[in-house]
Amino acid sequence: MDVGILGGTGPAGQAMAARLAACGFDVVIGSRSADRAATACEDIRARWPGRNLSLAGAENPGAAGCGRVIVATPWDAAAATAGSVADHLEGKVVISMANGLAKVDGELLPVAPPEGSVALAVQKAVPGALVTAAFHHLPAKAVADLASPVTGDVVVCGDDTEAVEATVEIVERIPDLRAIHAGGLSLAGTVEDFTAVLLAVNRRHKARSTITFAGLRGR
Repeated sequence: MDVGILGGTGPAGQAMAARLAACGFDVVIGSRSADRAATACEDIRARWPGRNLSLAGAENPGAAGCGRVIVATPWDAAAATAGSVADHLEGKVVISMANGLAKVDGELLPVAPPEGSVALAVQKAVPGALVTAAFHHLPAKAVADLASPVTGDVVVCGDDTEAVEATVEIVERIPDLRAIHAGGLSLAGTVEDFTAVLLAVNRRHKARSTITFAGLRGR
């Protein structure tokens, strides 16, 4: 399965690219610059020599040509980036993973775009795509560290059943992660906002904790 990552040269994008490639996905890192995307691929391979990571770099339209697409840009660029390749995303599953955050008096606080969440802003920018929200609560450093498993539950929000199932499939191809379908895309704002709480907890306790829902059956 191929997965494109828009804005894949940043910390979150590179981390997700490395983890998915390590799990057998063919990953295309997208960027406004093909050279930057290629350099990101080289950096990941250099970090993990000896691993057969299927990584390719391209401009964002090239990444958007994949069967599944993840938007990993900073939150305030997510909708514009997705909208710039909207023609390539028609009918595709597009996973929004950005969290709206701003530093205020030394604390990271949630910030919502006018649409109510980053995921809803992405959906507005690409109305022909099937947008889901996922991967918000995984620390990028933990995801990027292929020497250790990344554990926890991944909350998935989405309005289209097949898109949610496709997102769950990607999540659960990663060992030790469990996907939890929480409901429609209207809940994405609440999920994104909670990231500020998780970051505050991790900062206070010098940890890379994730979230887990107790009392649920399944993986």
